[in-house]
Order: sequence, then C-alpha cells, then structure tokens
Amino acid sequence: MTYVAMTVAGSDSGGGAGIQADLKTFQELGVFGTSALTAVTAQNTLGVHGVYPIEAAGVTAQMRAVLDDFNVGAVKTGMLFSADIIQAVAETLQSYGSPTLIIDPVMIAKGGASLLLEEAVHALKTFLLPMACVITPNIPEAEVLAGMTIETDRDVEEAANRILQLGPGAVVMKGGHRPGASYAEDLLLSADGDRLAIRSEWIHTKDTHGTGCTFSAAITAQIAQGKTIAEAVVDAKQYIQAAIVDGLNLGAGHGPTNHWAYGRLSNEARKEVVFID
Repeated sequence: MTYVAMTVAGSDSGGGAGIQADLKTFQELGVFGTSALTAVTAQNTLGVHGVYPIEAAGVTAQMRAVLDDFNVGAVKTGMLFSADIIQAVAETLQSYGSPTLIIDPVMIAKGGASLLLEEAVHALKTFLLPMACVITPNIPEAEVLAGMTIETDRDVEEAANRILQLGPGAVVMKGGHRPGASYAEDLLLSADGDRLAIRSEWIHTKDTHGTGCTFSAAITAQIAQGKTIAEAVVDAKQYIQAAIVDGLNLGAGHGPTNHWAYGRLSNEARKEVVFID
C-alpha cells in the first residue's frame, strides 16, 4: 500500500523549509507527498526577501485537484499567510469530510520576517484549529495563540491547555526556543488528558532553518501511515534530531537541516530521545 499525505504551505526557494522541506520529509519516511501552494517566498538562509501569496481560489483549486484523485491519509498546513486563505483551506477540508489535519502554525521565519498577517491569527483560531488532530506551535507561536508569556515549565502547560480550549485534539509544545536550556523538550497534551514529554540533547548549531516544518511533516507522514499521535510525535522527534545533528553547513545564515540523515542515523537518534515523566 502506498500512503499519501498533503502539505498546504508556502514555497521556500532556499529549499530548507515550507513545501520543499515537507515533501523531502514525506519521501524520506516512505509517504507519497502532494501539495497545495499558498505563497511563493524569495528566501535563503539569510532570511525572507519577499512573499507573494497565491489567491485563495487558487489554493482551493490545488487542494481539490489532489483530494479528488488521491486517498490522502493526512493533511498538514504550514504557512497560510492570510485570513482568506485560512478560511478557504478550512472550507475545502470540510467539504471532503475533514481529513486528518496537522497544523504547523507558521507565523515568523527564522530571520524574524512575519509569515502570517495579524488578522489571520483570528481566522486560524476560528476556522482551522477546531478541525485539527494536532497543532505544533513553538514557544513564540504558542504565546500568540494562548495570549500569554511563556517562561517556565508551568507556563508551557498553561499555554498548552489554553490552546486545547480552542478545539484541537492535541497540542505539541516544541521546546527549541527555550533560552539557556541544555536540552530540547517537547510536550504533547491531548484533549482527552494524555500527556507525553520527550527530551533530546540541545545541539549548538546555526543550521536549524525549517526545523518546525520538518518536525510537523514527519508527524504527518507517520499519522498518514496509521500511527497514533504519540507514536508519530516520538518518531518525528527522532527524525528531526538526526536532521539537526548531521548538519549540511549550507549558506551564510541559518542553514537547512539534513532531511536524509535519519536514513543513516535512525538508531543513534532513537537513543538520544528520552521520555520524561
């Protein structure tokens, strides 16, 4: 059986994030990747130099073309840019019976450029989050969604619970933005009370461009193959750890992670991921 996933996201001309990262990750994890483009960015390791959104009708047409023809096991959203696009994506998914949805709430690029218009945050909360199987915010994104500052472990749990009140089935709070940490700890909380914390060694590197896209794409690929959310999150943590450890040293800025590293380093990556009570 060939498993299929779809990514609805922006293009990264530098290849480290967005549609490009998602499709590479799907491929590496044995899933056939399809896509609907929401915007084109002029982007490299030094930052985002331009954003050129696709009309909402064009995004809808791409999604319908895929969903009419493929048995899509999971859909991932990344950079959605505008309220119009978010609403169009939600309405399209609803018309196809609301396929399993993983949301990476892309808001700010690694270099600081805004990738989501302010009015789109309300649309994301209103139209899309209630449909999500799981959402994967980093700390800055979670602060926006939860409406609070996150500094402590208690804050992380509080923010996760606030996000769950917006309707998703589960939230993965990514720990890569915690200052001064010697490890990266991600927390999975589900609406039905399940809790899982996993930790990996902090890797001191500038090559972290596209880590959020890659992590959520790995979750999507695993869910498309029938794994539970918890199983998918653990596998994705191992995948992204390998991708960061085995850096490519490309570009003059925040370089991309290595999407094919997991094929060689999966055993080592599994050992580096620790479960926390």
